[in-house]
Amino acid sequence: MPLAPPRWTDDQLEADRLAAIEAFRVERMQEPLEAYLEAFDEYRGAVEDLLETTVDLTQLSDSSLQVLTDSALLEAVRYVAGPPISTDDLKTLANVESLAPGRLRSDPDMARRVIDTVLLALDRRRFPWVTEDREPNEAEREAAALASAALMASGRVQTNRRNEAKDVQEQAVEDRLIVADFEKILTPRTVPTLADAPVPGKFCRETLFGSRKADLLIGLWDNRKMPCECKVSNSATNSIKRLNNDASVKARTWIAEFGTQGVVPTAVLSGVYKLGHLSSAQASGLTLFWAHNLHAMSEWIEETRP
Repeated sequence: MPLAPPRWTDDQLEADRLAAIEAFRVERMQEPLEAYLEAFDEYRGAVEDLLETTVDLTQLSDSSLQVLTDSALLEAVRYVAGPPISTDDLKTLANVESLAPGRLRSDPDMARRVIDTVLLALDRRRFPWVTEDREPNEAEREAAALASAALMASGRVQTNRRNEAKDVQEQAVEDRLIVADFEKILTPRTVPTLADAPVPGKFCRETLFGSRKADLLIGLWDNRKMPCECKVSNSATNSIKRLNNDASVKARTWIAEFGTQGVVPTAVLSGVYKLGHLSSAQASGLTLFWAHNLHAMSEWIEETRP
């Protein structure tokens, strides 16, 4: 029988959960303010340019093509809505296939539909003069620019924070595997069957394994495959999405496709999680390790040598 993956007690999960929260706190408190301030200044300039180009949004429809074909103005105009509209949502709501400048220039009606969609969702608290059909005073214009810049800068910092944290975590797992004498497969691959998966002692990144994508796919020493998801959660509520509605669902899918003797679905965690969510994920067949204790993962992988 192959070595069973670790199953942690609630006391063990609680100890690691608290350690992860403390690491999360330290990281957030040490996070530099400069990234936010730089983004704020950049976006304030973009919003002010948008207001100037469109005469304080009163001629936004007439300037639709000029605004939408400028990347900075396009991002700013998405944020005049309340709440802001993502690029994908904007395409769906406006019923357009693309926001590419060339496509918009070839179809001015498409550009107008996009702007009409934004105006329907206009934040009337930030831009009251538009719906009241008047000119803004200087205080209103300044307040709208500051509020919009803060909103945009916060969005960028949060997105970068999530992406960077995940990248750091994946790199830490990769580094640990390399130290443990694993070889990285550099060419991306699709893995429809176990026979196509990395052989023992090799791994690859960002792989379609069966019907679901894995952040890493590791060939264990005993010939089982270990799809690994790296999950960073900034709140207990967010952990449900990251862990239970994503990683756990993938684990059940991989087990159904490849069997319990063929795969060891795994998640490496950092951030904030509830104990109940961790226990539920583990019960679903997901093996849990922590970014602050990758040594435990390395030890278990080493024990899979025949």
